Amino acid sequence: MSLFGWGSKAEEGGLESRTFGPFRLHELINSGGMADLWLATNQKEEHYAVRIMHNRLKYNFLAKRRFLRGCEILSRIHNHDRVIGYYDHGKINGRYYLQMEYVEGSNLRELLARNDPLLVEKVWDILMDMAIALEHVHDSGFMHLDYKPENIMISRNGQLRLVDFDLSLPKPAKPAKLGRYGGTPAYMAPELLLHRESDHRADIFAYGVTAYELLARRRPFTGDTEEEVMRKQLDHSQDLTSLREYIPELSVPMEKVIFKCLERDPEKRYPHMSVMIRDMQLAP
Repeated sequence: MSLFGWGSKAEEGGLESRTFGPFRLHELINSGGMADLWLATNQKEEHYAVRIMHNRLKYNFLAKRRFLRGCEILSRIHNHDRVIGYYDHGKINGRYYLQMEYVEGSNLRELLARNDPLLVEKVWDILMDMAIALEHVHDSGFMHLDYKPENIMISRNGQLRLVDFDLSLPKPAKPAKLGRYGGTPAYMAPELLLHRESDHRADIFAYGVTAYELLARRRPFTGDTEEEVMRKQLDHSQDLTSLREYIPELSVPMEKVIFKCLERDPEKRYPHMSVMIRDMQLAP
């Protein structure tokens, strides 16, 4: 494999050399719809993760706005040990970039795919850290709005970092319509799917989906197509399969915590992550 990993993507983005401004690019960690993520070093040989927006999006106003908004929000909330560290963002040779903490590990989706033993050894810690990270985002005045396993990084020793704030928005004083929104349907709350007024409780629903998936190794709403999954999320007559069918040792109070997050009506969910965390701590 070349230095660029997925060479065609890197070349398409115009990074013909191994350097990007003051950074030396060593390995393509991931390539998403908006940007490439590189393992990089600076002139002092310090390691960072550098996210570089795709060159093909340089005239896409919406993509540029989301990328920069995500950078700015992260710059305001990163001072927390469960949120990815922020160093800098800006533009180099016409390319927008974000310089972040480098975490040697995998995202939760990758750990689930390979049934990593870390998910059994540290499942309680992961569930709690997931909640604390989201609580911090909300307490800082923002909603994540793309909360899912792909955006939860876990280091080799089990340290968790919440990442990717491209879709994040300020938390409204009361539920409001969010306009154009491009989240992942399987983790989107019903009010988002229906384009109704929403607030931070949409994140609490996404936490419930992610927690259920972590414990059961399957999502609470399943289907062969995206449309079928969405129908089940919106169908109030559909009962969720008990988590205790997959994990008999799970306590009833803990199952109730997760199911309360998954209420289709936001008024029936937890009002704040702090209340949910309290109930998690009290659950045996």
